[in-house]
Amino acid sequence: SVVQMFVGGIEGAILILAAQYWGRKDRDSIRKVVSIGVKFALGVGLFTTLVAVLFPQWVIRIFTTEPGVIREGAAYVQIVGFTYLFFSVSQVMIAAMRSVETARIGLYISCMALVVNVCLNYVFIFGKLGFPKMGVAGAALGTVIARAIETGIIVGCFLKNKKLRYRLRDLFMPCGDLVMDFLRISIPVMLSDCLLGLGDNVLAIIMGQIGSGFVSANSITSILQRVSTIFISGLSFSGCFLTGQILGEGRTEDARRQGYTYLILGAIVGGCAALIIRLVSDPVIGVYNITDETKAIARELMNALSIIVIFRSTNSILTKGVLRGGGDTRFLLMADMFTMWLIAVPLGALAGLVLHLPTFYTYVFLHADQIIKAIWCVFRLRSGKWIKKIKTETTE
Repeated sequence: SVVQMFVGGIEGAILILAAQYWGRKDRDSIRKVVSIGVKFALGVGLFTTLVAVLFPQWVIRIFTTEPGVIREGAAYVQIVGFTYLFFSVSQVMIAAMRSVETARIGLYISCMALVVNVCLNYVFIFGKLGFPKMGVAGAALGTVIARAIETGIIVGCFLKNKKLRYRLRDLFMPCGDLVMDFLRISIPVMLSDCLLGLGDNVLAIIMGQIGSGFVSANSITSILQRVSTIFISGLSFSGCFLTGQILGEGRTEDARRQGYTYLILGAIVGGCAALIIRLVSDPVIGVYNITDETKAIARELMNALSIIVIFRSTNSILTKGVLRGGGDTRFLLMADMFTMWLIAVPLGALAGLVLHLPTFYTYVFLHADQIIKAIWCVFRLRSGKWIKKIKTETTE
């Protein structure tokens, strides 16, 4: 999660800068921004891979004290850690292609990688087609192979993209004139996403201390949560890119009106996701071979999620989309820090570890930041202060 959030920060920086440069038709600056982003991604991916591969038990012990979980988790992380480098590089390249209106390739490759991952997991976990039964290690191995294949294809498409016209030698091109612009925009994005990632991990630690039943139920709930955010993430990316592009073309009022359109879309998508979660929660829970107690906890979490997802959808569209595309990264950093660390983390710990509130209320408190942030960002959208054109002198 930390890796994903950090790389998401790099992606956000590329989208914000490159989208505005794309609106100005300044390809040279886009290639420089991409080069800076790829270098950051290589650093993040290499560091996290080394930590996971060399110190897997230390990583798992951060989240739990149960010996069985540490043993199996370490076996998984030590292998799957190799994917962090692949993931970091491939996601940044996909963001670069999205910034020049090449979005379908990422979808096709991700679908392919998912199918490969599922098939390899089946083979390695259960020992099919003559392979030994590897269990948790097999799941990790299948993921590594799928990520390696995915990254290889993405790199090939990235280098052949006719809009970017990027070559390997561009990685070493002089980028000094844009480094400060990249850092000014990207550091708040990276810090924001990293602090959110760390906050999510702290919430995971709190859940782990509540009990294994809560952890298992939350894992089931997380699946529906991730599925429900697919369209939300897509809208967020498009909102970020289109807002940046429109501002790059100098159409400020159009960007403002578009922001309200995305806000309405976010609320609609969130409402639809809430309804779907309500309808499918019982069938999904019934698939799992878990105790009745865990099933009851999972149902309570699903009910809470159906409320939270409405606010999550609204604030994601704004924080990861419109406001970020407008360059309002410092405000977003403040909003993420305040709502996660001063609201969600302490309230979640209080509800789950001190007051031992019912499962439903504990989950709502654990994700209270989604509610507060959604309301706060709506007021920010109305103020118009989020529109910040990137002022850089470039050679056209």
